[in-house]
Amino acid sequence: MKLFLPVLLAAASTAAVSAQPALTIYNQNFAVVRERVPLDLKAGENAVTFVGATLQLEPDSVVLRDPAGKVQLRVLEQSYRADVMSQGLLLAMNEGKVLDFLVRDQNAKEYAIRGKVVRSGYTPGGEPSAPIIEVEGKLRFSLPGEPMFPALAGDGILKPTLAWTIGAEQTARFEAELGYITGGLSWQAAYNLVAPEKGDLLDVVGWVTVNNHSGKMFEQASIKLMAGDVSRVQEKGARPTAAMTRGLMAMDMAQAPVSEKAFDEFHLYSLARPVTLRDRETKQVEFMRATGVRAPVIYVYDGAAMFGRNYGNMIRDPGYGTQGNKKVSVMREFKNSEENRLGLPLPKGRVRFYRRDDADGRIEFTGENELDHTAKNELIRVKTGDAFDVIGERTRTDFQGNNRQDYAEESFEIKVRNRKADPIEVRV
Repeated sequence: MKLFLPVLLAAASTAAVSAQPALTIYNQNFAVVRERVPLDLKAGENAVTFVGATLQLEPDSVVLRDPAGKVQLRVLEQSYRADVMSQGLLLAMNEGKVLDFLVRDQNAKEYAIRGKVVRSGYTPGGEPSAPIIEVEGKLRFSLPGEPMFPALAGDGILKPTLAWTIGAEQTARFEAELGYITGGLSWQAAYNLVAPEKGDLLDVVGWVTVNNHSGKMFEQASIKLMAGDVSRVQEKGARPTAAMTRGLMAMDMAQAPVSEKAFDEFHLYSLARPVTLRDRETKQVEFMRATGVRAPVIYVYDGAAMFGRNYGNMIRDPGYGTQGNKKVSVMREFKNSEENRLGLPLPKGRVRFYRRDDADGRIEFTGENELDHTAKNELIRVKTGDAFDVIGERTRTDFQGNNRQDYAEESFEIKVRNRKADPIEVRV
């Protein structure tokens, strides 16, 4: 263990981001943010302020280090402030005080009236309530005009801020790496599959959609997307705060918009180009495209689907389960393999199906569903809807039960009627 020298000099500085940030975004509404922060440290204690963190930063996840491993530093104290200046916050800071409120009449003339802020209505991180303002001895549950505030105090902040007291053994000037976990960033995958009017060869386009509600804009960020179910501890009472293979269409691999690799027990997808991600922005990037994917239509009839599955005690009612489901499910089935023009680990997301109408060449929407994380070479079966012209019938033909032994034996007859012009195969 290295000991730090007694305080020789105290220095104060404000650090700014000096290079493009790097994000690893998870599809569980959080991300790891990494930024380079220039530090100019003196031996002893240094007061450093970093302006521009996210609004949903997890303070105890912060890591500040020298990526080269040459400078030994220690964060003696850290403070995170996200109470960014706003009208609501300033009203809260002036509760019990009298302010001027600027009013404009119907002739666009301006004049000021004075009112006492009884209640601001501001709730940090929560839903605001109506303010209460006292004007001429009467209370009103709204602002009488635009509030005019006194000048900001020295401790007011305009952006979320991290403040550190950093201990250093010696003078050092270098770029530190700041890393932290934040909420408000997520991503999802979406797949659009287009089929011809006749045939089972589909065109597949996959998109990733990145959402930023972190309260911070990231300029020219390097972005990675982590797919998989990563374990996280949910705080009690906390509010819930998402390489192309040769099986794809022929394209220049150096220009692939997204590359993929296995990482630990998950899969990591890297966007090839830096992305500017503004706060409250949704951005989409195509990450895969394939043609000629064989995905035949299959019909599946489950006559007991309407009853679900019961793993408790035996149901003794002889009439239970005698009704039958009439719907026959329509599904698309395809293998995620290179031989089938795919072969890429697919992150979970929404799958939309379209079919081209040869009469006018336009595509029509035919159904959608959810796809779970799917490994390479796995079989995918996605329900697109229920058949209109195929009807199932489930009839019980025999029932024998013994209540003393919790035993029952049933027999059913399954019939399927096809009213389509062409023959089909139905899996029962």
